[in-house]
Amino acid sequence: MTLSAFIHVQHLLGTGHLLRAAAIGRALAARGVAVTLASGNTPPPLADLSGLDVVELPPVRARDARFKTFLTPDGCEIDDAWKAARREATLAAFAARDFDLLLTETWPFGRRPFAFEMEPLLAAATAAARPPLIAASIRDILVRKQELWKEQEMATRARAAYDLVLVHSDPDFVRLEDSFPFAGEIADLVSYTGFVDTSGARPEAPDGDGVDEVIVSCGGGAVGADLLARAIDARALSRGAQDCRWRLLAGHDIDAATLDGLVARAGDGIVVERARADFPSLLARARLSISQAGYNTVLDVLRAGVPSVLVPFAQIRETEQAQRAEALVRHGRAVAVAEAGLTAEQLAGAADAALELPRQDGFSVRLGGAEAAADRLIAALGERAA
Repeated sequence: MTLSAFIHVQHLLGTGHLLRAAAIGRALAARGVAVTLASGNTPPPLADLSGLDVVELPPVRARDARFKTFLTPDGCEIDDAWKAARREATLAAFAARDFDLLLTETWPFGRRPFAFEMEPLLAAATAAARPPLIAASIRDILVRKQELWKEQEMATRARAAYDLVLVHSDPDFVRLEDSFPFAGEIADLVSYTGFVDTSGARPEAPDGDGVDEVIVSCGGGAVGADLLARAIDARALSRGAQDCRWRLLAGHDIDAATLDGLVARAGDGIVVERARADFPSLLARARLSISQAGYNTVLDVLRAGVPSVLVPFAQIRETEQAQRAEALVRHGRAVAVAEAGLTAEQLAGAADAALELPRQDGFSVRLGGAEAAADRLIAALGERAA
């Protein structure tokens, strides 16, 4: 009998959550599992969704990094009627078949404003005649909450309904307790998978592209335009990289007017374009990477072994990228500079400092997170059936 899995994912600003969920879905599909991926936002153009039955739920995104206001594609704030429609769409997708596995990306360790949808989904799963294995998928670092009770609630929800919590990290590099004070309460549920490679099948860059360049990137989401703007001015100020081409890659959610403004400001030796599917091969050829410190970008940087400047996204109360950047700095793999008040002079100085770091081909942290997650989930299903 073919096993079946229902994966729920909601990305709000960046695209990393969706890309990780899709990578795990592809790994499950490669092992013969029928996978339904329910996406709460429009999948990004570069997402590899091959082998997955994708259900596009009514899409929503965050207005900004406060994660307080959520907007539909036409810019309207979601209301109770929208929430009801979204909840019904999610429950209908889950009821479409008798799933063996329910995998929730981030929840219950985040996405608290989506409790209107997630609590009924978990209730439907646990009330089923044949309840599925219920697992959570979380990245290496969680965003800390100001109110400790919210973090306690995460552990309580996991303890009450979940069979497994997959942490996509190498515990020798970053552990769950580094960012989650109640990790001990769910220690028996936790399984580290290693970092998830979300790149999928990526094309090779055309001849010449990326060779001895500075690659400046800001992920696939809407944030990061300020970093690209500072990079335009930093090129002329860098002692170690002013002689090479700087290639600036804008996320697909950065609006066209902002992109056009960056293109207009870029002078000789600077290329501004949209994010590219061949990003990993550009990094492998580059002299230097300048980027934020998102999960997927950092993996690409580490795999390439390229000297790196990290400018972690840290607006409002975001702590995740700063903590990840600190880990890389501790391991001698990057130079970090704060996003707040970033100047072209600071960025140029960080670039020169990073170029002093030795280039390292490959890295020692544990990879294969999607494959390990799939194997662990299938093993757990087998143990349950035995």
